[in-house]
Amino acid sequence: MPHVPFELVRIEIGDQRAALDDVDAALVRLPLTVPAAARDDDLHIIPLYDEVPVVVASIESHLLAADELTLADLAGEVVLRLSDDPLAGFAVPGAVSPRFGALPVADAVATVAAGTGAVVMPMSLARLHHRKDADWRPLVDGPTSTVALAWRREHTTPDVETFVGIVRGRTAHSSR
Repeated sequence: MPHVPFELVRIEIGDQRAALDDVDAALVRLPLTVPAAARDDDLHIIPLYDEVPVVVASIESHLLAADELTLADLAGEVVLRLSDDPLAGFAVPGAVSPRFGALPVADAVATVAAGTGAVVMPMSLARLHHRKDADWRPLVDGPTSTVALAWRREHTTPDVETFVGIVRGRTAHSSR
């Protein structure tokens, strides 16, 4: 598809559904928040994979002594909330809420790196916001985050169909 310009556009989680009106296709996290005027049946959605949740904490945190964590390990810990929450309002049972509100992912990682609590997020976000003063461990019994390819039915074009085929692993020599 060298004839098709490819532009990456960052979309906040809360704006995913509305952004599908303006882009040809998008990688999204499910479930999509659907505005009252929109309908889900005007979308094509192909789930791609479920992303593992991780706990991000300061490298000095006792939580990082384990190779993996469970929800029970977080009971009594200060667990920060994310303002653009990819885990759809997930709350850790028995965790202590911080005295401040939800933070953007980068700010939450900086806060836990400074030694204030921990935060749960999908692994890709932990990797994206990696810092040498913070690390992460898999949360084995936490909620997964499903990543999908989505586009509006009316935006289906031969180029979009080719892109969908590429995402699904088809090549020019594959049969449908």
